Amino acid sequence: MPGAASAGAASTGTAVLLAAAPAGRGRAIDAASVLPVLAAVPPGVLTGTATASVVELADPLDPQTVLTRLRAAAASPGPLVVFLAGQLHLDKRQFLPHLALARTTTATLRYTALPWHWLAGELGRRPAGATTVVADLAADPDVWQRLTAAPDLLHLGPGTHLYGRVTQAPRRGEPATPDYLRAWAELWRTGARPPLPAMHAEAAVRASAARAAAPEQYLLAPAPVVAPAAPAPAAAQDPHPTILAAAMAGRHGEAAAVAAAWESEALRRHGPRSAEAVHWTEVRADLARLAGEPARSCELWLAAAESRLALRQPVDDPDVEAAVDRAHHQWERIDDRARAGAMAPALVALRERVPGRRPGALDALRRRMG
Repeated sequence: MPGAASAGAASTGTAVLLAAAPAGRGRAIDAASVLPVLAAVPPGVLTGTATASVVELADPLDPQTVLTRLRAAAASPGPLVVFLAGQLHLDKRQFLPHLALARTTTATLRYTALPWHWLAGELGRRPAGATTVVADLAADPDVWQRLTAAPDLLHLGPGTHLYGRVTQAPRRGEPATPDYLRAWAELWRTGARPPLPAMHAEAAVRASAARAAAPEQYLLAPAPVVAPAAPAPAAAQDPHPTILAAAMAGRHGEAAAVAAAWESEALRRHGPRSAEAVHWTEVRADLARLAGEPARSCELWLAAAESRLALRQPVDDPDVEAAVDRAHHQWERIDDRARAGAMAPALVALRERVPGRRPGALDALRRRMG
């Protein structure tokens, strides 16, 4: 299981299946409904190891009990994977997210819910790259607002891979269902064993299709993990069709998040000065174009061109020329004149080095600046 099992397939792993939500009207997600599907997956598949033990926590009552079980699991020497379904609420005093448990109410949140930073603290003590969290969460309006403003709100530390989605909790009616986590289990039960970024991408698409009318979802993708070099993941699935399908369907945030996850994996495995990392920068640049964000697309194409030149590709290399041409093309579509003006010097400097095959491109750029 790339990203979770750096110790190799011969080690023993631990999987924690944690599903929690308040009883009664406060339940925004039917978290426990995903447990039977996950439990039907062979334990070793859950962790990517030859053997594994499974800890199951279904609608636990007490945060200290959950902490004790998590601490024991985190102390295991092998890979640890935490599958987490539940709902998030914001502590109005400290403005910190909490995972609601079975007895949690708005009034008792600070005493009956699991603080997210407790989870981060336990997992953060483990070796870098040995821990993966796969989360399917519903967020109350306060958490949702803070998450969209501060994407690192649910960060679990530099050594933990985090994949998942967060949806807005439904205001009324039936609780949401953990379709994202269910998709992981169903993919594994078909016999598929793709690398984690591919699992994340496919599960996100399946979850969106399952609840087309659901509130907007926010995808969680891992930051690069500081870990020893690992073998490249086996090829079980090409992520590009999935990413393109999401973008063409108008789910631009989803497409960008999946591409960012693959870029993070490329950075971790191959480093920032690698052809693999540059490729994913270019994918993100094209996604920004499809999303109608020419300034962002231009910035990314400029970065890709600079990276290719840093890799000692010649100025007349078709990939270098294409990156500069696309940066130029997107720059011409920026409506914000101030932002276009701020980006122009970098584009001119590149055009002077990489004139391209279109006659007069540099002169046209200078005229437009004037």
